[in-house]
Amino acid sequence: MTVLLSPAASAPCRTGTPAEAPATSSVMPPRIPAPARLPDAERIAAPACRPRRPTRRRTFYGNLRRPLEPVIKSESVDPVRNPYAPGAGQRPPELAGRDRELSQFEVVLERVARGRPERSMVLTGLRGVGKTVLLNTFKSMAMQRLWGTGKIEARPDQSIRRPIAAALHMAVRELAPRHRAPDRIEYFLGVLKAFAMRDPNAAKGTSHWSPGIDVPAVRGRADSGDLEIDLTELFVEAASVATDLGVGIALFIDEMQDVRAADISALCAACHELSQTGGPLIVVGAGLPHLPVVLSASKSYSERLFRYVRIDRLDREAADQALIAPAAREGVEYTPEALDALYEAADGYPYFVQAYGKVTWDAAPRSPITADDVKVAAPEAEQELAVGFFGSRYERATPAEREYMRAMAEIGAANGDEPVPTAEVAKWLGRKPSSLSPARDSLIKKGLVYSAERGFIGFTVPHFGKFLRAQPV
Repeated sequence: MTVLLSPAASAPCRTGTPAEAPATSSVMPPRIPAPARLPDAERIAAPACRPRRPTRRRTFYGNLRRPLEPVIKSESVDPVRNPYAPGAGQRPPELAGRDRELSQFEVVLERVARGRPERSMVLTGLRGVGKTVLLNTFKSMAMQRLWGTGKIEARPDQSIRRPIAAALHMAVRELAPRHRAPDRIEYFLGVLKAFAMRDPNAAKGTSHWSPGIDVPAVRGRADSGDLEIDLTELFVEAASVATDLGVGIALFIDEMQDVRAADISALCAACHELSQTGGPLIVVGAGLPHLPVVLSASKSYSERLFRYVRIDRLDREAADQALIAPAAREGVEYTPEALDALYEAADGYPYFVQAYGKVTWDAAPRSPITADDVKVAAPEAEQELAVGFFGSRYERATPAEREYMRAMAEIGAANGDEPVPTAEVAKWLGRKPSSLSPARDSLIKKGLVYSAERGFIGFTVPHFGKFLRAQPV
């Protein structure tokens, strides 16, 4: 819209001291007639002339608002309304294809609430399949039932004594306001403090960590120094508090394969005791595909102790639903050909579905999103995955470890990057299998590969072999 200003309105404001008069000239300037006087109504409506110094904030938003305004107001595809959310453990806008797992956990919650014996649960799968998302969803389901909940993330160089103490402290704090016997809660907190203070680093004087519990530590309970004994007694006491309220306690452990061998053994023993007594406390772990092997190596009965749930890629229907449902809520559609192209690119892995969906949405000029939009956006998605998802892991490996993984990738090209025999890797490199053990063990500790079964090794990240084959030698 064009705005016409009268000479008076467009004249600059005169504030402060008058400016110095210009020097006289021998040539007289032409006489300019005075502007017509504005009517009273127009003079009243005209804004007052106030000098305003432009600020950095006004300048920034003034430049930003104009180009963004048509995008924000658009009724078609635009980046502001992009619903897809690729991230580490970030819940997607549509949790598709996990109805079976959610139903299984719902049964666990209901059985425990009714005093029925129930096994703890372990989720396994490659990275990027949504284990952490499911773990967080389970935690929300337990909280909705007024359970006490706590969550930890295991680390290979850390004892679980402190993290479990902090997680159970949080769980009991959720239950404490509803408990009718404050002294009962105080007693448990005393046991919890005694358990936490038996940390080996604290005993050696190398740690000044304190659990932050303002009650005296109880002596003679969960303070023997033997983690298996202490953890069992702590779980029994926590389950007793939950029983008083008719609810349960759920402890969630992410990256469970990183728990140290001795700690895994203690955790299995404590869960075994709870399964025999029927205490309303369950452990829900999540880890890489070789986690069942790790648990079985610690205790022979661990195969029967947990309910194992394998989390894999999404089938075609679920992958399409993960894309279509969030887009439909924004009034955007996909063509069948676009869905075909996206499934081929993402291969059904939830993280890839979100990553390709996000860049395709940003590249599409209008609805419906077409296969051409996917073709334009795919290189950008691949570049982002190559730098972040794949590249960050590749950079952590030493030259010897990269050589080992490259051999795995070349051998696995014929079978879709499924686990490959370690003997074949040694043969490919022209080395003895024993000489490659340090590189293989280091890669396992870094979480880049896993021992799928005896004599086989596989990548923990889907499509990692494809990424390695694209790297220059």
